[in-house]
Amino acid sequence: MLKILVNAYACSPHTGSEPGMGWNWCVHIAQYCELHIITEGEFRENIEAALPALPQGKNMYFYYNPLSPEIRKMCWNQGDWRFYKHYKNWQKSTLEIAKVIVAKEGIDIIHQLNMVGFREPGYLWKIENIPFVWGPIGGLKQFPIAYLKGAGLKMKLFNQLKNIINICQLKYDQRVNQALKRADLLISSIPDSHRALKKHKGLESEWIPETGCFITEDLPTNRFDSQEFHVVWVGKFDFRKQLTLALKSLAQANNRNIVLNVCGAGNEQQENGARQLAKCLNIETQVVWHGALPNEEIQKAMQKAQLFFFTSVSEETSTVVLEAISNRLPVLCFDACGFGAVIDNQVGRKISLSNPGKSAAEFARELNFLESNREYLKKLSQNCKAHQEKLSWHTKAILMSNLYQRIHKNM
Repeated sequence: MLKILVNAYACSPHTGSEPGMGWNWCVHIAQYCELHIITEGEFRENIEAALPALPQGKNMYFYYNPLSPEIRKMCWNQGDWRFYKHYKNWQKSTLEIAKVIVAKEGIDIIHQLNMVGFREPGYLWKIENIPFVWGPIGGLKQFPIAYLKGAGLKMKLFNQLKNIINICQLKYDQRVNQALKRADLLISSIPDSHRALKKHKGLESEWIPETGCFITEDLPTNRFDSQEFHVVWVGKFDFRKQLTLALKSLAQANNRNIVLNVCGAGNEQQENGARQLAKCLNIETQVVWHGALPNEEIQKAMQKAQLFFFTSVSEETSTVVLEAISNRLPVLCFDACGFGAVIDNQVGRKISLSNPGKSAAEFARELNFLESNREYLKKLSQNCKAHQEKLSWHTKAILMSNLYQRIHKNM
C-alpha cells in the first residue's frame, strides 16, 4: 500500500465546500492508500470523532497545524485579502512538518490537495526525490464580463482586473511555476483550468472535478407531482452567484405555481437588496427566504424539491451541484465552468452564457418548460443514479489510486 503525504488545509466531515472536499478525497482514497494528512486544526474534534467509525480510518494519520480564531475568521470571510499572508506562512510551516513525516514514514508520493486555487501551491514541491502531485487546480476561469452589468464600479474593476491577474500569475509567478515544473502529475478541477495550463504553460493535466457525488437510494418520484413547483437556490449572496438573475428569471416566467426557495445569506445590504428586488418584481409571495442552513437541512430541502436552480457564472464544479445529483434532483444551470461540464441533458438543462437580460428570458422559458413537464423531470431524476456512479467519490478514489501507482512506477 502506497504511503501518500497529503497537504489539505481545509478538511472536515459533515461540511461542504473546501473542507468537505478535502475530507472526501482523503476518506475515499484511504481505502487504497495509507494517508498522512496535514491540515489546519479548526475541525480537529470533528475529524477525531469520525475516524473510529471508518474501516479505512486505520489508514489515515492526521497532523494539525492550527491557526488562531482571528485568522480562521479571515479565511471564512471570502474577499479578505489579509488571509493570504497568513495562509502563505501556514504553508511554510507545513513544509517543516512534512519534512519530519517524510523522514519518519518513508512517504511514496506527496499530494498538494487543497485549497484548490492555483495561486497557492504550498511548498511541499521543495521536497526532492519523491513524486509530487498538485491538484485539483482551480481559479483559472475568466469571469464573464457581460454579467457585470448593474454592478458597482468597484465590482466591475475588481473582476476585470482579476481576469488579467489570473493569466499574469499563471505565466509569471515564480513559486507557481516552480511547483508546476516540479509536479509529476497535475490535476485540473474544471476544463477551464485544463485549457489554461495547456495554452499558457504547455502542460498536460488530468481533469478530475474537485467534488463528487454520493451513491444514494431511490427517492420517491411523487414529489414531482405536486401542483406547487419547488425550486431550490443555494449560495451566498455574492455577485458571482447571481441571485438577482434567479429572481428576474422567476418574474419573467410569470408562473404562480413556481416557488423559489432561497437557501443562503449575505450581508445586510445584500439581503435587503434581494428582498426589495423580489418585492419590486411582484414575486415576494413566490420566494421563501430560508437563510443560511446547515448542510443537513440543505440535503433535506433538495430531497423535497423538484428542481435545483444554479445561476452562478463563476465557479469551479461546485459542491451543491453534485449534492443535487446525489439527491436525485435535476439541475438548471449555465453551460459554463465545472458544473456545466458535469451536467448534461440526462440530468438537467443548461443555457449558454450571453448577457443578463437574455439569460433571464432563457431561464424563464426553462422554468416553465420543466414545471409543465413533470414526467420528463422524473426521467431526469431517475437518470441521476448513473450520473452518481460516474461522478462518485468512490470512482474518483479508484482513478486517483491508479494515477498514484502510475507515477510511482515511473520513478
